[in-house]
Amino acid sequence: MNYLVKVYVTYKDSVLDPQGEAVKGAVHRLGFDEIEEIRIGKYFEIKVAQSERPVETVIEEICDKLLANVNMETYRYEITEAD
Repeated sequence: MNYLVKVYVTYKDSVLDPQGEAVKGAVHRLGFDEIEEIRIGKYFEIKVAQSERPVETVIEEICDKLLANVNMETYRYEITEAD
């Protein structure tokens, strides 16, 4: 069995998101004043083959070691069965 894992990485709420602030400014200049906040993040799709280790353990290790800066970012993931 294979899995498709969707990983979403974003800044923690306590961390300033300069790219998000820049986009928010551009959106306001376009006249969308009702937009209060925009946060930028990263999205990854990872195909994982079944192994002895649980898929959650594999993904959490990859996120902690490579995909997210755990001091500044948080992540969440969704696991589905892949064809």
